[in-house]
Amino acid sequence: MRTTTLGTNGPEVGVIGLGCMGMSYAYDMDAEHDDGTSISVIRGAIELGATLIDTADVYGPYTNEELVGRALRDGYRERAVLSTKVGLEVSTAPKGSGTMPGLTPNGRPEHIRESIDGSLQRLGTDHVDLYLLHRVDPQVPLEDSWGAMAQTVQDGKARAIGLSEAGVEQIRLAQAVHPVTVVQSELSLWTRDRLADVVPYCEEQGMAFLPFSPLGRGFLTGRFTSFDDLPAGDMRRRLPRFQQENMQANLAIVERVRDVAERVGATPAQVALAWVVAQGRRVIPIPGTKSPKYLRENVMAGDLVLSDEDLVMLNGAPAPEGSRY
Repeated sequence: MRTTTLGTNGPEVGVIGLGCMGMSYAYDMDAEHDDGTSISVIRGAIELGATLIDTADVYGPYTNEELVGRALRDGYRERAVLSTKVGLEVSTAPKGSGTMPGLTPNGRPEHIRESIDGSLQRLGTDHVDLYLLHRVDPQVPLEDSWGAMAQTVQDGKARAIGLSEAGVEQIRLAQAVHPVTVVQSELSLWTRDRLADVVPYCEEQGMAFLPFSPLGRGFLTGRFTSFDDLPAGDMRRRLPRFQQENMQANLAIVERVRDVAERVGATPAQVALAWVVAQGRRVIPIPGTKSPKYLRENVMAGDLVLSDEDLVMLNGAPAPEGSRY
């Protein structure tokens, strides 16, 4: 797979990484998680060149970091570029309730300083390559939160730090305190907002941009055509774009992706990922999967280069119906 770097002087990674959240959190919440298969997917991603492995303390909570830590034993840690996040706290929901737990920002410096040690213990490592502030806490000055993030670099517990779901002005505030290596936000053919501001700014500043949900939470693969296709207990059942009326309208976006996929001899998922990669030199999508089959499919998208004609056709896809959350 083609490679790029995390920031101007950052480590080399594949142009597609792996998001691990869904292995233990948010999707198919009523289903039993197959940790053995998930571990094989994480290790398989590294072997295939998708070396950027992304998790967070809030996923589970905590269990996803533990899972990733087990996967990175036996020599895999040295081959991975490991990213985790801090800055959200989760409230518990009854098991089997099918509801997404509530998330609350916590950017207090003392919380950040304490949390990095817990993450390192669960991940079984003495440092992470990338530590992200999961959300900017509106109750805490960003300079204070970012100062605590910078301290993790000074202490050798993180190699670099980044922001998630931040706007340009917030990025600038953070830059004044300590360099921002990456910015992570949602980006896909049905979530293109950040192309107007954050993605160009990252390109200008030499930062990497890490799109989460680059497959529209699975919708752009064509797997879901009806609300009833969503598993029971799946958090997508609560999202506006997956409600039946909106979903039917949003299938027009999937049809555009499918048309290009048929022309280039690829799957819709590969075309959707290749479109994301084409948005910048250091745009590195982190699709999630629990399936070895879909892992291979996603990784192969890293070598798919779309033509200008393909990109024009995809850029003309209609805007989605329904808000993200």
